[in-house]
Amino acid sequence: MSEQKRSGQGTQNNHKSTAYGKKLGERAAANQAGAKPAFKQGHGKNRDQSSYSKAKPSHKYKQEVRGPRPSAGREHADELQAGDVIVVTIKRLGINGEGVGYYRRKAVFIDGAITNEVVKAEVKEVQPKFIKAQLVEVEKRSRFRIEPPCPVFGICGGCQIQHISYEGQLQAKTDIVREAFSRYAGREDVKFKPILGMEHPWDYRNKAQLQLKRKGHEVIAGLYEADSHTIVDISGCPIQHPKVNEAVEKVKSVLEELRIPLHKENGNKDGVRTIVVRHGFQSGELQVTLVTAGGKLPRQDDLVRMLRLSIPEVSGISLNINPKKTSLIFGDRTISLWGAESMQESLSDLQFSLSPRAFFQLNPQQTVKLYESVRAAAGLTGKETVIDAYCGTGTIGLWLAPYAKEVRGIETIPEAVEDAKANAQRNGRANASFHVGQAEELLPRWVKEGMKPDVIIADPPRTGLDSRFLETVLRTKPKRFVYVSCNPSTLAKDCKVLLDGGYELEWVQPVDMFPQTSHVECVALLTRVEK
Repeated sequence: MSEQKRSGQGTQNNHKSTAYGKKLGERAAANQAGAKPAFKQGHGKNRDQSSYSKAKPSHKYKQEVRGPRPSAGREHADELQAGDVIVVTIKRLGINGEGVGYYRRKAVFIDGAITNEVVKAEVKEVQPKFIKAQLVEVEKRSRFRIEPPCPVFGICGGCQIQHISYEGQLQAKTDIVREAFSRYAGREDVKFKPILGMEHPWDYRNKAQLQLKRKGHEVIAGLYEADSHTIVDISGCPIQHPKVNEAVEKVKSVLEELRIPLHKENGNKDGVRTIVVRHGFQSGELQVTLVTAGGKLPRQDDLVRMLRLSIPEVSGISLNINPKKTSLIFGDRTISLWGAESMQESLSDLQFSLSPRAFFQLNPQQTVKLYESVRAAAGLTGKETVIDAYCGTGTIGLWLAPYAKEVRGIETIPEAVEDAKANAQRNGRANASFHVGQAEELLPRWVKEGMKPDVIIADPPRTGLDSRFLETVLRTKPKRFVYVSCNPSTLAKDCKVLLDGGYELEWVQPVDMFPQTSHVECVALLTRVEK
């Protein structure tokens, strides 16, 4: 699956901001005003692990509200107005990490509130089916509430639930999946396996894609604050791998020293707009890509020389050209400035060659757990024909190939299929083939030609499975259907279609691919009911 499909990783901001509260706002404002972020350096083995694994409980949340209006006189939720202050008991977390409660039977969404808390909140928006409100004060505090360790949490938008202990995060994510199956599939009896979390839920991202601006002489790299053109400095981001953070700092220093122009700086349309750094957890390599709107940078030779001196682990430096006004990071053209055009990396015994634009999972440690869950669900004995629908660059199919008779991957993006074929050849997976097209068209054709799939695996984007694909699965009748999902709501809705069509849901395995965020991955096993 592409990063754009997964969770916005290929766009200029990763997630919707959860900016709530004066306290966090003041911390972030101080950081933007020039205070150095707490985690600019000193990651990895030298970091004080206790500050993460045993984070301090937060103090009672309290915020002044200008001119609050009591809501006691409102008999109905529809009578509420912006500025009213209401008291809400939080029943659960929503899919975006927000607290969800009810005020006179109408749902209320409150960023920063936690399950089982009683909070005061200022009404911001009243819609026919819901209310949006801003957290004012926590009257009854959750035992899972902690002080978020990141100085720009609540502003940059990259994380939504740092204010919840990791134990609480894992419980909340399981509850989100459980709620989705109850609401959208009408199933209360689903077997949920214990969520697969991380021993150290920090430093896990192997890639950073950061926008640039200049503040005086200093180059700032970060993410856009939600609904604004303000770039939030995320130096030392605690969920990025330390090597990524260190490389970003070195790239910024070189850009500063050489006075390399930035995009839209003083009317410049050809300057650097984005830094992309990827780290190989297994190979130790670093890949640096500068994204520009034009095809060449001033002092380009000096830039390459200084980057090589500053970052000894760098294996390749590239320039990507993206002249379009778009939220997508990369353009179609990439030029190698120095070194290898691709970075080497591995997952278990699988070897991958990654160009700057190539997709690779952002959390390799959890990816192994995810793929092993898929293998367990597939129940392979070496005799099965497996279809890997929505296969992307083929990583799941290649992971399963040694345990199956044949694997056929299907993907609509030609470039991804070429990468998958190259990966299959590189890893000696002769029984794995990859095809450009749509599963709802290729599958019936293959079945007509005599192929009978035993297992179908699907790893779709957040929007879920295409209705035509679901109809094709029901007609094809594989013994096992393995659903890999990054959206519990669409997972539950699609499973309902399969359950109504003669399948049984055996189990669901949640996997925490992105700690500190509201995202949760799931593997669901469905088997055909024999009549």
